[in-house]
Amino acid sequence: MFAQIDHVGVAVDDLEAAIALHEGTYGMALAHREVVEEQGVEAVLLDVGPSHVELLRPLQPDTAVGRFLASRGPGLHHVAYRVADIESALADLRDRGLRLIDETPRVGIRDSRVAFVHPQSAGGVLTEIVQPAEGH
Repeated sequence: MFAQIDHVGVAVDDLEAAIALHEGTYGMALAHREVVEEQGVEAVLLDVGPSHVELLRPLQPDTAVGRFLASRGPGLHHVAYRVADIESALADLRDRGLRLIDETPRVGIRDSRVAFVHPQSAGGVLTEIVQPAEGH
């Protein structure tokens, strides 16, 4: 079902400090930076082989990432898996009894199509399914 790990999402309070850590200390290349209004975040992708670390800074405290930071603090937010056909993957996950946060895909970073699986049905891990946009 999953082609590879697309990215690991990390919630951060201070995006510039997190970028400095990942670029300067870990030697990761910054691949992309974007405000994703639909998800209420500023997001940065840093390359790790064919996958990424995605740093997420909430635009407002009442967003999903803002609430996550308020309750848990900075750290691992989600794991995202790449798929070729997100509708098919969502139908398969639904058929297998997983609880979906998103019944239909929404827009993600770099115009990808994304959907989330509830952590209560995914081993305690917020799971994102990603179908990259053409050319990514």
